[in-house]
Amino acid sequence: MSPTPVNGVRATEVNPTEPLVQAEIEDLSPPPRSRSKTWWVRLISIIVVLVAWEIVGRRINPLFMSYPSAIVRAGFRMAADGELWSAMLSSLRTLIGGFAIASLIGILVGLPIGRYRIVDAATDWLVNALYATPLVAIVPLVVLWFGLGDEAKSFVIWFAAFVPALINTYTGVRTLDRTLIAAARVHGASERQILFEVVIPGALPLIFTGLRLSLQASWTTLVAAELVGAFFGLGRVLIIAAQDIYPGMIAFAMAWVAILGALMTFCLGLVERWAVPWRRA
Repeated sequence: MSPTPVNGVRATEVNPTEPLVQAEIEDLSPPPRSRSKTWWVRLISIIVVLVAWEIVGRRINPLFMSYPSAIVRAGFRMAADGELWSAMLSSLRTLIGGFAIASLIGILVGLPIGRYRIVDAATDWLVNALYATPLVAIVPLVVLWFGLGDEAKSFVIWFAAFVPALINTYTGVRTLDRTLIAAARVHGASERQILFEVVIPGALPLIFTGLRLSLQASWTTLVAAELVGAFFGLGRVLIIAAQDIYPGMIAFAMAWVAILGALMTFCLGLVERWAVPWRRA
């Protein structure tokens, strides 16, 4: 059947089942985003903030506020005498050790608790008690056990990082689609195959969410522990800078805490992209 003319003009017959041609798809798609423009806007905004900070900071009493050039001078001074590198390595060694042990134990404990209801029933009271315990409440006991050395900091970091890793692993296993487990059983999968090929891959997104929360808690706890009492580390640098009334050093040490935390989070994100490629897609 020929198409019906509309206002004297023959309408073009269109089959709705035919795919759109490339030109039509490009017309319907949003305009491409300019990455270079985005980066230029970001760079300009950073420069404007730094310049404004420098101007305002020079007009304020240096006892109350520092400014970028003073922070850079303090950084060169700390780097030249080796104080920065020794403090950074001390903090990183303590943090990585506590975070790694807490994450490993949290995942290993969270998997059976989430997978088996009898284990959940036997341990849920303990997990809830750990979750509800304020970190500051165990500090006097930790000092009594370990003193003020690296062992005390490692234990406090472990406690802060263990609970998020455990809770998110448990939640990831518990919220897994049970249809996947049923399908695996139908195809004759053993419990070991279900655990390693269905449960763990399915729970990985939430496990990595827990690891990011654990890493954030580890950094917060580390700096707080080093501020309370420590002989080495970035927190100790903050204490010395406060005693010497040196705002530039305080700001520089705080900046390094933020930079190291961001770098470790970025590295954890790279590991997540490798381990959970389907989440990126």
